[in-house]
Amino acid sequence: MSNLQNKPILSIPKNAFAKVFDLVALIAYLGSIAYIIVVWSKLPDQVPAHFNALGEVDRWGSKWELILLPIISGFLALFLSFLEKHPEWHNYMNLNKNNVEFQYKNSILLINVVKNQCVLLFVSLSYQIVQIALGNADSPGKLLMPFFLFTLFASIVFFIVRSFKHK
Repeated sequence: MSNLQNKPILSIPKNAFAKVFDLVALIAYLGSIAYIIVVWSKLPDQVPAHFNALGEVDRWGSKWELILLPIISGFLALFLSFLEKHPEWHNYMNLNKNNVEFQYKNSILLINVVKNQCVLLFVSLSYQIVQIALGNADSPGKLLMPFFLFTLFASIVFFIVRSFKHK
């Protein structure tokens, strides 16, 4: 079962963890949009637009650039949600009729976790940018990106290891 036409199409419902994680990310996402709308008139014309590796602002841009984060996050979430619904399109190693259901569930959950981690990163960045623009913070901190990258790669490794254990 190494190519798309040989993979079965199974209907696999989301588990409780994925549903809760989706709900948390959705609430945070909508909350970040509402927050930006509420503080919009208080924002200066220029807001942080880029940070260096130390978390320091190294480029300022129009406050209109701030709306890019929810837009990108929304498109990313929609695309990954679509991929969640089609595990038969994902790549697998050692997929066979005995492990196909487990592998599909594992892959769906991997996509779900990565999607929601990315949404939460964008939410966090939006909040931090607003805080810096309003003078309530100096930077998002040195640990935001390392923390995000660590949790993202740890999640990916976790699901890959799980996949190998169920050949």
